[in-house]
Amino acid sequence: MSYTEIIILALALSLDALIVSFSYGLIINSKRIKNSIMLASAFGFFQFLMPVTGWYLSSFVYNILSAFSKWIVFSIFMFLAFKFIKSAFSDKEEVTLSCISLSCIFLLAVATSIDALGAGISLRFVNVAILIPSIIVGIITGINSFLGFWIGSFLKRFPSKAIEITGAILLCYLAFKSVI
Repeated sequence: MSYTEIIILALALSLDALIVSFSYGLIINSKRIKNSIMLASAFGFFQFLMPVTGWYLSSFVYNILSAFSKWIVFSIFMFLAFKFIKSAFSDKEEVTLSCISLSCIFLLAVATSIDALGAGISLRFVNVAILIPSIIVGIITGINSFLGFWIGSFLKRFPSKAIEITGAILLCYLAFKSVI
């Protein structure tokens, strides 16, 4: 597999994390630098870890997760989308996102990296060494997540209710994409 192909794979795998980070950038009002780094680090790390995991445990992991993974991802994204919608229609003066805890970020990182697990399995089946592709995927995902967060943060100047509903729609898109 060429480096160009690995970079294309990394860009494709990073899209879910970019969209989630963008949605969080739209919502988060405090500690933005810390939260953007935390999201980018978590997403990048799991996008690195999951292909390695898939590569080493290819047959065992695939058989267990393939039947349930899309529904796990769907549930997580829909839960977050409903939180965004609820937040959009709350009567609070300043709306803040309550799901920026480590456990929530962990769930998001796992949900956005399920595809990377499958990519690791695929790379094993085509006899590609896993370390360099996984590092590239992790770095590109971290960068895209960080950029997505700050692009979302910049777009905050638009009416907050519309922005939050947009974030919810993006999360719903990811949820339905995972089951289709």
